Amino acid sequence: MSLLSFIPLRSRLLAAAAVVAGLVSGACSAGLIALINTALNRSGLSRTLLVVGFAGLVASKVVSGAVARLLLNRFTQQTLTDLCRDLSRKVLATPLRHLEHVGIPRILVSLTDDVAWLGWAAQNAPTLAMNIAVLAGCAIYLGWLSWPILLVVALVIVIGMIGYRILTARAYRYLQDARNTRDVLFYHFRALTEGMKELKLHAARREAFLSERIATATEDLRRHALAGIRHHIVADTWSQILFYGLLGGLLFTAPSAQGANAETVTGYLLATLYMMGPVWGIMEAWPTVARARIALEKLGELDVSLAAGSGELEVPPERQEIAREWQRLDFDGATFTYPPDVDGQAFVLGPLDVTLRRGELVFLVGGNGSGKSTFVKVLTGLYGPQVGAIRLDGLPITDKNREWYCQHFSAVFSDFYLFDSLLGLRGDDLDARAHRHLVELELDAKVQIRDGMFSTIALSHGQRKRLALLTAFLEDRPIYVFDEWAADQDPHYREIFYRRLLPELKGLGKTILVISHDDRYYHLGDRVVKLEYGKLGEEMPGSALTRTAPPPGS
Repeated sequence: MSLLSFIPLRSRLLAAAAVVAGLVSGACSAGLIALINTALNRSGLSRTLLVVGFAGLVASKVVSGAVARLLLNRFTQQTLTDLCRDLSRKVLATPLRHLEHVGIPRILVSLTDDVAWLGWAAQNAPTLAMNIAVLAGCAIYLGWLSWPILLVVALVIVIGMIGYRILTARAYRYLQDARNTRDVLFYHFRALTEGMKELKLHAARREAFLSERIATATEDLRRHALAGIRHHIVADTWSQILFYGLLGGLLFTAPSAQGANAETVTGYLLATLYMMGPVWGIMEAWPTVARARIALEKLGELDVSLAAGSGELEVPPERQEIAREWQRLDFDGATFTYPPDVDGQAFVLGPLDVTLRRGELVFLVGGNGSGKSTFVKVLTGLYGPQVGAIRLDGLPITDKNREWYCQHFSAVFSDFYLFDSLLGLRGDDLDARAHRHLVELELDAKVQIRDGMFSTIALSHGQRKRLALLTAFLEDRPIYVFDEWAADQDPHYREIFYRRLLPELKGLGKTILVISHDDRYYHLGDRVVKLEYGKLGEEMPGSALTRTAPPPGS
C-alpha cells in the first residue's frame, strides 16, 4: 500500500511539480557551495562572472523554493480534502452491520489522526526533495574535487545509514504500538462523551473510569510514544557522532592525502558543513515519516475492511425514481442472524413472512430483546437478510438496488441523531413549510428556521424528537418508521401524535410502522404485529383492541 493509491492524478501532478521545484532549489544550493569555494581559491576568475553567477543562483534558489512551498501547500490541502471525502464516502457506502463490526472509534481515528499524519508527511515532501538534491549536488561536486575521498565519505555514510536503520527499527515498532493505543483511547473518549451523565452521577464509577480506562490508555500511549522517540534520539546521536567524526577526519587527515590541495580540502569542509543541515533535516523528519507510514498502513487496512463489506451500490436506471404508487412490501422467509456471543448463542430474527401494504398503520410490539430494532433495520434496508428475500411489488431487493430501496423510508430511530439543519431538502418554500410543522409540533416559540438552519437544537430529548419528526415529515417518503417515538413525550403530545399526526400521514397514503408500548392506542392501527424472540407471534387487527384512552393531559 502506497500513498499514491490514495491520491488522485491531479494531486500527484501537483506533488511532482513541488518535488521538481524542490530539486531545483537544492541543486542551486549545491551550486552556491561550488561557487563560494571557487571564489575563495581561484582569485584569477572574473569577479563580474562570479557576482553574476552568485546572484543567479541565489535568485533561482529563492524563487524555486517559494514555488515549491506554494505548490506544496496546495498539494497538501488537496490531498487532505480528497482523503477525507473519499473515506467519508466509503464509510457511507459500507453496510451498517459491517461498520458496526469495524468499530466507530477505529473509523474516527483514521478520519482524524491518520489523515493528519499523512498531511504532515506530505508537507515535508518538497523539503526532503530539496535536502536530497543538496546532498546529491554536493556529492557530484565532491566527486569532481576528489573521487578517492568521496568513496571514503560514501563508505562512512553507508555505515551510518545501516546503523541508523537498525536503531530506528525498534522505534518504529513502538510508534505502531502508540497508534494502536489511540484506537483504544478514542473508544474511551466516546464512552466519556456518551456516558457523561452516568459518570457524573456515580463518583466511584467516574473515578474507576478515569483511573482504569483513561489513565491506563494515556499512560500506555505516553510510554510507547516516548520509547519510540528515545530510540530515535539514540539513532540521531549515533548519526551525529559519525558525522562529526567524518568532519574531523576531513579536517585533520585529508590535507595529508595524496593529491589533496587546499581547494579540495576547503571544498570538502564547506560542503560537509553545509550538508549537515540537510542530513539532520532528513533525520528529524523521520518520526513524521514513520508515523505517516503507520497511518498509511492503518488507512490501507480500513480501506480494505470497508471495501470488504461494501456491495455494489449502483442503482438500475429504470429504478431510480421512488415507487410512490407501490402497493405491497413482502418479507419472504427473511432471516438475519447475529454472530454468536461469548456463550456461543446467536440471536436469529426470522424467518419472517409478513406483508406491509400501502396506506396501512401497523403497530409492532414485543418485549425487550424480541428483535424489534433489528426488524426495523432489515425493513429499511440498513441490514440485508442473509436468508430469504424482501420484495417491493414483487421486485427482489438486493445489494444492487438496496440504495434505491432505502430511499422509500423516513425513520426516527430510538437512538436518532438530530442534524442542525435540513440537510438534503430543497425548495423555495422550505422554511415556510418547516415553520408550519414547527407550529403543529408546538415548537415555534423555541425554534426558528432560516435558510434551512435550526436556530437551536439545545432542547429537551422529547423536543429534539419533535424536530426529528419535522425533518421526517418534510422528507415526504412513502413509508414511515417510528421507533418508540412517543416514549419521551408528555400525555398531551402523545394524544396529538397518535390521534392527529399519524392519521394525517395515513390520509396521505403513507405506510406507517410504529414501535410502541402505548397499548391504549393500538386500536387506531390497521394491524398489530407481535415479535417474540425474533419470531412473529400473534397478529390481530387494530379494531379488535379498541380501548378508551384517558383525556389529554391526564
